[in-house]
Amino acid sequence: MQREIYKASYEEFFGREDLGDMLKSAKKLVKNADRIFFIGNGGSNSIASHMMEDFGKMLRKKTFAFSDPSLITCYANDYGYERAFAEWLKLYEPSTSDLLVAISSSGTSRNIINATQQAKDFSCPIITLSGFAESNPLSAMGTINLHVSSSSYGIVETIHQLFIHMVLDECDEEN
Repeated sequence: MQREIYKASYEEFFGREDLGDMLKSAKKLVKNADRIFFIGNGGSNSIASHMMEDFGKMLRKKTFAFSDPSLITCYANDYGYERAFAEWLKLYEPSTSDLLVAISSSGTSRNIINATQQAKDFSCPIITLSGFAESNPLSAMGTINLHVSSSSYGIVETIHQLFIHMVLDECDEEN
């Protein structure tokens, strides 16, 4: 049963008419970025940390992920969890020559939304990866918005990681 659900979700993802354009646009944002910031909670934070490592190693980009437990608790203690990611991002003063990749399965996490708004305030390009309700707040905040039409964390998270790995591989082909 689960196999068929995952298969149908992957077929839907690969069948998207806008997938090629999204990959091309995301590749351009990555190529033009001086620095890339990755944010997420829970499993999405693991994806953010993993992608920070891969984009830095493979593309020789300056990459950052807000994933160190001591740093997260420091900022959460001082600013509250809903502002922690935004305050961390503000420290770096992201600009039009940077990129934020905001990952949230639900697209409703206040800390991710606040950090994404912080990036917008700095005119920083943004890629959002979200799922669950199509009308979630995060799904309309980016320069590029990938929404996965599923309420399954497993499906949403694996497609998020698949998409960002595809972007990385597309960029790496040209290096």
